[in-house]
Amino acid sequence: MVIKSVNLETVVGVTSKLPQNIHPEIAFAGKSNVGKSSLINALMNRKSYARTSQSPGKTQTINYYNINDQVYLVDLPGYGYAKANDEIKAKWGKMIEDYLHQSRQLKLVCLLVDIRHVPSQNDRIMYDWIRRQGFEPVIIATKLDKINRSQIKQQAALIREGLGASDEALLIPFSASTKQGRDELYELIDSYLEGESL
Repeated sequence: MVIKSVNLETVVGVTSKLPQNIHPEIAFAGKSNVGKSSLINALMNRKSYARTSQSPGKTQTINYYNINDQVYLVDLPGYGYAKANDEIKAKWGKMIEDYLHQSRQLKLVCLLVDIRHVPSQNDRIMYDWIRRQGFEPVIIATKLDKINRSQIKQQAALIREGLGASDEALLIPFSASTKQGRDELYELIDSYLEGESL
């Protein structure tokens, strides 16, 4: 995948309707501080197009990034943010639920988890929920540069176990700073685009 153009085309809030897009959508879900914006910036080859923040929970909207007028990268609100009150958490959850349930162009859902930690209960709930919607989530283990190479296999196994994922489930270790794993994600996205054009 060669990035030629990037455009934050649509921002959907709690009361907004989902757009009726004509291009395939690749969605990214994950906890508030797991590095979703950093991953999306790395995929778009932009330093800070997707807003990153030192304060977790800043993404309170669904952001649609139009790539090459060919595919959308969809940044979903981060979940599990401890300081958000229950009412806000419920609204974010409903937004994610409505999106997964209603989007007609959603082709692939990526679930981001921090490679350094065992998945949280919220991660497990989200993984199970995505599967119940009929999608097989791709697990992206972020912050790969924060661990030693010798730890990757062990941490990947802990993530699979924590999510209840099978050995066949696709897991891609990823680092936004070194871009390791980016080519695998590009290939994955390309394979879905090729499937659409057949």
